[in-house]
Amino acid sequence: MLPGVRGLSSPSGPRVCIVGGGPAGFYTAQQLLKARRDAAVDICERLPMIILRSRSSLRLVTNVINTFTQTAQHERCSFHGNVNVGKDVTIDDYEQEAYHSYRAEGNRSMGIPGEDLDSVFSAKDFPRPDLSCETALVLGQRNVALDVARILLAPMDMLKKHLAGSKVRRVLIVGRRGPLQIACTIKELREMANLPNTRADMLPADFEGIAEGKNIKSKRPRKRLTELMMKAVKDGRNEKAEKCWGFRFFRSPVEVLAGADGKRAAGIRLALNKLEVNFICCEIKCGLNLYNLCIIVIVCVDVWAGLYCSGWVKRGLTGVIATTMNDSFDTACVLIQDIEAGKLDVSANKPGAQAITPLRQTRGVRTVLFSQWEKINAEEEKRGKSLGKPREKLLDVNQMLKIA
Repeated sequence: MLPGVRGLSSPSGPRVCIVGGGPAGFYTAQQLLKARRDAAVDICERLPMIILRSRSSLRLVTNVINTFTQTAQHERCSFHGNVNVGKDVTIDDYEQEAYHSYRAEGNRSMGIPGEDLDSVFSAKDFPRPDLSCETALVLGQRNVALDVARILLAPMDMLKKHLAGSKVRRVLIVGRRGPLQIACTIKELREMANLPNTRADMLPADFEGIAEGKNIKSKRPRKRLTELMMKAVKDGRNEKAEKCWGFRFFRSPVEVLAGADGKRAAGIRLALNKLEVNFICCEIKCGLNLYNLCIIVIVCVDVWAGLYCSGWVKRGLTGVIATTMNDSFDTACVLIQDIEAGKLDVSANKPGAQAITPLRQTRGVRTVLFSQWEKINAEEEKRGKSLGKPREKLLDVNQMLKIA
């Protein structure tokens, strides 16, 4: 999704191009249009149709189509089917001609003293660190953070090439919020918990008031994630494992501490947080001593600010329509927060799809608008009715284009 600005006769405001005309794309568009009355959205889909992956429930499909129809017919939304982004039109075309996007050449900075010390790495540059220490600390608690932690603790026969000579036995995964706000997914947490010859090493105080997820009044995925985390805490009492990992919640980095040589990192100073305020600091030594130094892995890398993802491209092929909807709403909220925080400059006018349409025409790309997709939808329903089912899905693109 590339933020831009609505131009010409339309009111000025964020202009967003959503690549993908499935549930994730339409639910993201719905939330953006609802949250920002000055936002305009263009939806591009490589097929001449809206993507509905569930055909099993007539009521579900009907409700979803009705929702998508309301979104697509919104005065600030337009649908462009039969447009293959990456083939018919490139991301660079969108960025340079129609929308705003910002490439970040370097890694995202934490803005704290000591982050330029040796053995402080970005996840983007991992895994090329010195692995001669016992304790490693990972900042961030999303899936990338768990991937890094899992690599560091993996048995040598699994990753001999990357971990030869590694002395890491303990990995701490640090986050600024609490267990109920952890941002990883169930799959990644389960893989971490099932890593051979490892155990969980948690601080009981971080889990006060949380009892196996039973008192968590939240959506099912969040409750399952909490239950899995609590199970890892309980199973972590096994002292036979040679390696350990653990979450450290309510902590934000304040300073990376240098070792005796003044060049390499030996520890990190963290602020202890409440969800509303910071109130005290602590220190973690990431090694056996000042000469057995730590690895700090910064996972909050902003490789291409202004480009966002949602749905299966973000989480993999998991979840149901409600999962996709909630995930899409979250993505829309992040985009809006970035705009309002000034992380994305949308002050310059760019025309959006009005600039891309002539480009597609010169390349011989026939665009299918939403009103034309409705003809395809009506034909599918007509054919399905004659066969005694909700619809008969068309599979041939050329046939779709003829009907459109």
